[in-house]
Amino acid sequence: MQRLTALFSAALLATGLMATTAHAQQEQDPAQDPMATQQAAPAQDFSDDQLQQFADASQEIAVISQEYTQRLQEAEDESAQQEVRTEANDRMIEVVEDSGLDVDTFNAIGQSIQQDPEMMQRVQEMANQS
Repeated sequence: MQRLTALFSAALLATGLMATTAHAQQEQDPAQDPMATQQAAPAQDFSDDQLQQFADASQEIAVISQEYTQRLQEAEDESAQQEVRTEANDRMIEVVEDSGLDVDTFNAIGQSIQQDPEMMQRVQEMANQS
């Protein structure tokens, strides 16, 4: 159970990294409330396939997160740290896209499982079966 908690913690940390890149890549209306998007996430209904894709991608992202956390700690300066973050982010986005999800859907699922214990349980069971 601790492994799963760590897995989803790493995946949710990763969604934060990817969200930063996604927001930087998109034009955003500064008047838009970012919390409104997060609050709307639980209303979405995700298919079992999407949840399985999330579970599979999360497991890979947890490994990437551990690897890059170590490299980030060893980085000598801010420039090197930013390079490590960018590389980690690119790899995590690739994993998500290879899983069949887009980053926005992955992030929406991540936000939903934080707020929906039943969905979290379903995804944990899917991760256990993988």
